[in-house]
Amino acid sequence: MTFHVLTLFPEMITEATSHSILGRAIRSGAIHVNPVNIRDFAINKHGQVDDSPYGGGAGMVMMAPPIYDAYKHVQNNKTPVIYLSPQGKVLTQAKAQQLSTVGEIILLCGHYEGVDERIIEEIVTEEISIGDYVLTGGEPAALVLIDAVARLVPGVLGKEESYQDESFSANDKLLEYQHYTRPPDFMGRKVPDVLLSGHHGQIEKWRREQAIERTKTKRPELL
Repeated sequence: MTFHVLTLFPEMITEATSHSILGRAIRSGAIHVNPVNIRDFAINKHGQVDDSPYGGGAGMVMMAPPIYDAYKHVQNNKTPVIYLSPQGKVLTQAKAQQLSTVGEIILLCGHYEGVDERIIEEIVTEEISIGDYVLTGGEPAALVLIDAVARLVPGVLGKEESYQDESFSANDKLLEYQHYTRPPDFMGRKVPDVLLSGHHGQIEKWRREQAIERTKTKRPELL
């Protein structure tokens, strides 16, 4: 899967995706992350990509022409374009799962007061938010989306890893049960006996019960 990221700060994307599971997935070819510097398509020799808003007001607005030219540079047929915006629908696990099957997406990162509305009207397929708050730029949100989607792409997670039982992944949308590892006793807090029993049926029953209880306690609105 390929993520094209239209951004003013491509180094943020490159650095953040070069480590851990994402970095390994990029090196193996399971995913591709292609940061595209919008400044490369600036309207003049000064690298201008923003201007003051019509009608007045604080801040600057990213101009439509450089963004559009950056988009045309990577656009392939009808590649979906996602604008990371607090006005978009909140990203969910179900949405991440759906995007993981697309194959190629373009992510647009806004900055300052955002982008010229006409670029949204012209090229954006949908707007996605990672929460009801405002960031200084779209890059952190793009990285969240890349991470959430990429880990669902076949070949990204190792064979020993699975997202099937993770929070929000199962059909019943339960939170994930708790995990333990060595030592069996830490500061008087012991690993539940059932996990040391070797009885897989009882372990699965316990995990299911714990998932339900955790959801009731922490996120009852999911039930």
